[in-house]
Amino acid sequence: MSDGLTEPLTDPRLAPGGDFRPGAEPSGYYEAVDDAGEPRPHWAAFDDALRELGRDELAGRWREAKQLIRENGVTYNVYGDPHGIARPWQLDPIPLLVPTHESVFLGRGLIQRAKLLELVLTDLYGPQRLLKDGLIPPQLVFPNPGFLRSVHGIKVPGGRYLHLYAANLGRGSDGNWRVIGDRTQAPSGAGYALENRIVMTRTLPEAFRDCRVHRLALFFQTFRDTLRALAPRNKDNPRVVLLTPGPYNETYFEHAYLARYLGYTLVEGGDLTVRDNRVYLKVLGGLQPVDVIFRRLDDDFCDPLELRPDSFLGVPGLVHAARSGNVVVANALGTGLLETPALPAFLPRLCRAVLGEELKLESVGTWWCGEPDSLRYVLDHLSQLVIKPVFPATRIEPVFPAELTAAQRLALVERLHARPWDFVAQDRLDLSSAPVLDGDRLVRRKLVVRAYLAADTNGGFMCMPGGLTRVSASPDTTVVSMQRGGGSKDTWVLADAAVSDFSLLPGSGQRVALTRSGGNLPSRAADNLYWLGRYAERAEGLTRLLRGIVVRITERSGLVDSPELPCLLHALAITADPKCPRGEAECDPLDRVFPAVFDSSDPNSLASVVNAVRSVASVVRDLISLDMWRVVNSLGELTRPPADDDGPTPAAVLDLLNRTVVTLAAFGGLATESMTRGEGWRFLDLGRKLERSLHTIGLIRATLVNVSPQEGPVLDAVLEVADSGMTYRRRYMSSLRAEAVLDLLVDDETNPRSLASQLAALAEDVDHLPRSTGAAGRAPEQRFALAALGSVRMAEPERLAVAEEGTRPALKALLDHVAGWLPILSDAITQQYLSHLQTSRHLARPDLTLLTAADSGDRL
Repeated sequence: MSDGLTEPLTDPRLAPGGDFRPGAEPSGYYEAVDDAGEPRPHWAAFDDALRELGRDELAGRWREAKQLIRENGVTYNVYGDPHGIARPWQLDPIPLLVPTHESVFLGRGLIQRAKLLELVLTDLYGPQRLLKDGLIPPQLVFPNPGFLRSVHGIKVPGGRYLHLYAANLGRGSDGNWRVIGDRTQAPSGAGYALENRIVMTRTLPEAFRDCRVHRLALFFQTFRDTLRALAPRNKDNPRVVLLTPGPYNETYFEHAYLARYLGYTLVEGGDLTVRDNRVYLKVLGGLQPVDVIFRRLDDDFCDPLELRPDSFLGVPGLVHAARSGNVVVANALGTGLLETPALPAFLPRLCRAVLGEELKLESVGTWWCGEPDSLRYVLDHLSQLVIKPVFPATRIEPVFPAELTAAQRLALVERLHARPWDFVAQDRLDLSSAPVLDGDRLVRRKLVVRAYLAADTNGGFMCMPGGLTRVSASPDTTVVSMQRGGGSKDTWVLADAAVSDFSLLPGSGQRVALTRSGGNLPSRAADNLYWLGRYAERAEGLTRLLRGIVVRITERSGLVDSPELPCLLHALAITADPKCPRGEAECDPLDRVFPAVFDSSDPNSLASVVNAVRSVASVVRDLISLDMWRVVNSLGELTRPPADDDGPTPAAVLDLLNRTVVTLAAFGGLATESMTRGEGWRFLDLGRKLERSLHTIGLIRATLVNVSPQEGPVLDAVLEVADSGMTYRRRYMSSLRAEAVLDLLVDDETNPRSLASQLAALAEDVDHLPRSTGAAGRAPEQRFALAALGSVRMAEPERLAVAEEGTRPALKALLDHVAGWLPILSDAITQQYLSHLQTSRHLARPDLTLLTAADSGDRL
């Protein structure tokens, strides 16, 4: 499918802008230019806007847009990518333009198709007259893994199965659009289409205005109104949740993005439970009933009791709750049945029988090989077709017979003869192409458009005035797929008149109910916020310690000039192993520091801890601010080794650590100054304070419990690592005394870096955790927090500083006592609020087999 290249952006007619005209005759239909080599009429306004903008301005704006995409963490998870599964979203700055008359035609055809498919589902999960009348072969239904027998006979509200429907569209060389495939169970990409639109309106606002592009907000409002109306009870204020497979799903960013945009709670299967045939959300304060579940999980993964028993992603008992009418699932369970590529072969006759109409929008030519006449046609025209499995769940890649060797083709023919009912053939559509910016030139790439329809409250459907356009990765790519490195475009549906300025954001004239509650926090989210706080604080403590070591390596000649260095190296060693003997830390400092910074295979290295911060933050990105997410996202750039043939130098590592400290401080500042003091902030703060307490204990234990012969430099280093040197010097000038240092770092609650300050904040956070009112006495976690805090408040700095035979026994006893209480406190919090979860501390990458299968029917 070679589509040729355009000339670079150097055509004098458009200088200093761009040129959509191809330099060589392309294959297939070209969206931007007609056969005479001139921009098509609906591209004229965009062409003019681009020329007026100029090449340099376009390039500058696009650099800013790509930076915005990276900062916002817009990702698409690519399984098997050696650089990690989270790949930045690939967006092209040249949108696909769809004229009004084409959008009207496509809208009518897609609405008819959605109505037809919904009626087919109503029949197949009901009386099954279509099977009895021979309009659909039973071989496409009963052996289909998408046909869920356990949901047969379930009455769906209003007869609505498809609340969100998507169709993949391709334009052939004749200029006509055709449906390539239907997505009926959990269609993905609508959130990416929305994100594309937001980026493009910021990048090309003049072109967007001049082209009169329809907005997308009304579509999402229609969808939200539909889900709200589905609620079986509590219709005035129903609880709607978005069910995701989790952060390892390829489109997880979109799940979090849509949940935030629509105002829904993002949940995983473990966040929900079924009691007395009702679905409840597990929140910190107990259980809250759920009315509607907008699922992004494939059918068979939704309920391990009645569907797929090996699924850890669903909700046990969900099917029975839906059967009882106590919860509505959107899209309805069982809708994946219609995603077989064989169904389009029967849609024309189904449309005539069910709707009494001719099919308005054709499908790509399709032949199910289970019919003898169709099999003969397929064998006679094999080189012109694509062979696919009849059921997508088999996960067999499409086969292009024209690209096979003679032996491979003979083997394919034998398989078709042996099991013809397992295969479907489709025309090999010569897809249209569109201009794509590649560096400083425009090239042509094949495209597929995913169009979306939302059910409305009147029994019909509304088409999104836009969609997700995907483009191929290279000119000769035969499959347009994001998993194969493809990119995306915004889809601009043009209007003949002024466009609506409707927005989902409340206008100045609208009244809202005043509230100071953000909704109860799901326990899983609290767990992840807790560990986000712990990992962020662990990263900061480790960075400050490493910086203290590297400063001394960089500025001094060695251990002779830095007698405190062995103590700091010992503190670094015990971060990995608290029982590490002191002597093992005394080695070449560089041999310890560089792996401690960059070795991602070491779970205690800075790189690993930073990766943990980013991993946990990605799970709760719908609960943290955009600025906080940008800070977290920027951490990944900091822990990569500097590009140097001889390896990183101490000076380069020091610069990296300085920038990391500033970035982590920005995270802490945003957490302190920008988060409302709700349950989410409490758990984030609990994690930070607990981790800082443990870090402070470890630092003091490694450096001050054993008295150093030259203790002055050690005390100075400890103050530096603990970020308390300025306060100490202001109080005591240059006089370094152990009792004064211990007072500042252990007992002084006015010092936000002291152990006492952390424990006091811990006790306050614990006091504000939700618990049943009227209970007598303190909860266990309150008693544990007070036990740790009380022991520090009772300590006397002078006594802590007393040395006996080279050690400080009172200091050691206090640190051991407090260090013993903190894990007990953490376990108590986990048991009381988070015990039903697998906590985020275990961040080893899971087996992705089930997670990738969970969206096997809807790869982008």
